Amino acid sequence: MSHSPSGFAYRLVGDQVVITHNGARATTLRHAAARQFLADVERGDPQKLMARVTGNYKRGNERAARDHPRNRRS
Repeated sequence: MSHSPSGFAYRLVGDQVVITHNGARATTLRHAAARQFLADVERGDPQKLMARVTGNYKRGNERAARDHPRNRRS
């Protein structure tokens, strides 16, 4: 089961898009990147898009981390 990222929000400040995660500024998009982001938000899942833009999404190493000796339960 895949969980959608949560805690992201965005707002327009002039011609910039400010993306926050849990209330903290994660990134600011300007110019063409801001326009592309706004167009993509209209077509897709905004939470997943903001996670992707900020780099805060699964990186594929979760299984390796789970199997690491320090993370194994006794």
